[in-house]
Amino acid sequence: MSKKADIAIIGAGPGGIFAAYELVKLDPSLKVTVFEAGFPLSERQCPINTGKVKSCIKCPTCAIMKGFGGAGAFSDGKYNITNDFGGTLYEYIGKEKAIELMKYVDGINMANGGEGTHMFSTAGSSFKKLCLQNKLSLLDASVRHLGTDKNYVVLGNIYDQLKDKVEFLFHTPVESVDVTEDKRYRVIYEGDTLDADRCIISVGRSGSKWMESLCEKLSIPTSSNRVDIGVRVELPAVIFSHLTDELYESKIVYRTSKFEDRVRTFCMNPNGIVVNENTNGIVTVNGHSFEDPERKTDNTNFALLVAKHFSEPFKDSNGYGESIARLSNMLGGGVIVQRFGDLERGRRTNEKRLNESTVRPTLAATPGDLSLVLPKRILDGIIEMVHALDKIAPGTANDDTLLYGVEVKFYNMEVKLSGRLETNYPGLYVIGDGSGVTHSLSHASASGVFVAREIAGTQ
Repeated sequence: MSKKADIAIIGAGPGGIFAAYELVKLDPSLKVTVFEAGFPLSERQCPINTGKVKSCIKCPTCAIMKGFGGAGAFSDGKYNITNDFGGTLYEYIGKEKAIELMKYVDGINMANGGEGTHMFSTAGSSFKKLCLQNKLSLLDASVRHLGTDKNYVVLGNIYDQLKDKVEFLFHTPVESVDVTEDKRYRVIYEGDTLDADRCIISVGRSGSKWMESLCEKLSIPTSSNRVDIGVRVELPAVIFSHLTDELYESKIVYRTSKFEDRVRTFCMNPNGIVVNENTNGIVTVNGHSFEDPERKTDNTNFALLVAKHFSEPFKDSNGYGESIARLSNMLGGGVIVQRFGDLERGRRTNEKRLNESTVRPTLAATPGDLSLVLPKRILDGIIEMVHALDKIAPGTANDDTLLYGVEVKFYNMEVKLSGRLETNYPGLYVIGDGSGVTHSLSHASASGVFVAREIAGTQ
């Protein structure tokens, strides 16, 4: 006999967490079961961070990417309250509703350990004019920075509230979902099944392949999406301090003169560290930073990403990004690091040049040559962007600025959803980054609250 639940949630990332939170708040009688392939928060330990190994050993379940809190648990805890970036949730639920829900999520975070953290804003910033004067565009946003450490506390407090009200099944990857004859949803996992009246899928970016296969199986329409490919820049924190002190996270967009491609900054980490990520066995790079002064470094890091949208007949944008990341892994055994000066001179960074660099790397990456990995068009765009940023933050284009590659942001195929974030199957919802609709902590969390209210009939 299949087990029973009122609501099944697949994925305990921000979307799934806030869907569960809102559901039990609105109707405590609901039986909610949450499936998560990764670990509980207390067990999410990357062997690099604990000092057991120096480089990624490709654990079967990446503690950075999977587990309670999702990939966002250790991603610096930045909640961007804006419709200008982070996804297109507003296209489904409206701009005012999207902002309202993001602010609601912020209030929950503040009530669960986030109090005292700073809300940054680009409103009235003089940097907007400075950017425009140098062919750059500073996007509008309010940014709540929790920090990786404070975000961990917030997630822990939310879990403590949910653990006795929601059934969590950790270490439990879902194989598939079927639709039963009586229009319920059967979750298939580890030789067992669970039937639920409604099912919320929130598998995040790491579940992109799984989501695509499920959509194909159930004939859920999808559309091709993009992939973002680039590098993570690391430089002395003082170079960007005038920006980060006022704005913390500055989303800056540049259109290249050569190809008119859009290059953008992403995930800025003042006084932070560069880290590895393991997505489907592929090692890529990301960045973290902390609220705790003792954990801060002398460096700031941020991504420079080029968005690539593909037209017919090509449909595998994630496969394209994966192939580039695999090439980096092949040449460097993982992540490659190169001095900007070496890149411009067309030479490989070696151990000697890296050791002589004035910027001390915070990640043990392999010195190498990114021009052997990244396509010329993408690399040209990144180099242009570095020089453009040098005009508003002199020193960005210094020879010793470090570039780590590759950084890839995999986006799911965008699932065709109604204004209720519901598929063509009534009661089957897809939320968070796994939907292809959201690309951020704030948007993913808001989508979870939205669907919970839809189910409870309180929207």
